[in-house]
Amino acid sequence: MAREKVTIAIVGAGLIGPRHAASVVKCSEASLAAFVDPSPQAQAVAHSFGVPLYPSIEALLASRDRPAAAIICSPNNTHVALAKQLLSASVHVLIEKPVAISLPSATSLLTHAALCSPTKALAGHHRRFNPYITATKHALQTNLIGNPLAISGLWALRKPPSYFAPPTAWRASRASGGGPILINLVHELDVLSYLLGPITRVYAEQTPSTRGHAVEEGAAVTLRFASGAVGTFLLSDAAPSAHSFEAGTGENPLIPRAGRDFYRILGTEGTLSVGDMRVERYAGGGSRGWEEVVVEERVQVGSEVPFDEQVRHFVRVVRGEEEPRCSVEDGVRAVRVAEAVLRAMREGVPVEVDGDRKEAKL
Repeated sequence: MAREKVTIAIVGAGLIGPRHAASVVKCSEASLAAFVDPSPQAQAVAHSFGVPLYPSIEALLASRDRPAAAIICSPNNTHVALAKQLLSASVHVLIEKPVAISLPSATSLLTHAALCSPTKALAGHHRRFNPYITATKHALQTNLIGNPLAISGLWALRKPPSYFAPPTAWRASRASGGGPILINLVHELDVLSYLLGPITRVYAEQTPSTRGHAVEEGAAVTLRFASGAVGTFLLSDAAPSAHSFEAGTGENPLIPRAGRDFYRILGTEGTLSVGDMRVERYAGGGSRGWEEVVVEERVQVGSEVPFDEQVRHFVRVVRGEEEPRCSVEDGVRAVRVAEAVLRAMREGVPVEVDGDRKEAKL
């Protein structure tokens, strides 16, 4: 006998909401219940999916389309309030990154989620489901490059003026959670923590501003991990480049795939270039020196679609069949590190990341 599908509402019909909705529709274990968005433009999105549109969470909860779960895809500064409202109504939530725009609001969400147990709350860092990250995680767990020593990361592209135009002008506002540190780097910080363990100290220098917005356009960041590994990361949303997660993996249909690298992980037995998935070693083995010829091999990558995998996982967590792969605690950790980067950039000093002192385990 077929089990009843988990009904899921999408909160926010902007850029990312329809992508989540498409994954819900594709999932045989889920059913798309409705969209929630006060914007008149959202009606066309809801109509294209053949589901109703509600102007508020209150209206959704009072309707016959009240869902079992919801994916929150609204502007960053609304995530915490909407998540609390849904959790209080016993609706399971998957919260798009960042789960909050400040550490106090993030920790208040964590407290509220604990009070609403057993209703589930997950953080929407979908890159944990990306086949490139899955393959990289497996390579590290199987000691393909030995003990990780350092990582060099790069995320650079140029966002067009339309990206900052209404109704998404909030992306240029610090108060609304705009800027590439909270919108883009927070993804990278979560992935790096997932791959290499907790980040314990950061330092950052801001790149020059070219748009005149109230938010940063990029930064050069240094990182220290609990394992002792160190890292650097260059971030810019104002520089033409093919070196970004999206361009390297082809994950975002709006950004042409280039297949270039975006991380290089240096280990005691070799170097893994993530994006083109090349492993470099000495011909005589990792213990040999620079007189050896460097040889290359490739790490195989699967074909999973991250948003689809995340929705399937969300359904199974709601049903109690799996534990969250990316919990609210993980989402709060990413916000904690992002806030430390912003503080380091603002104050010009290294910042210790509190709460991440435990030893890393790959």
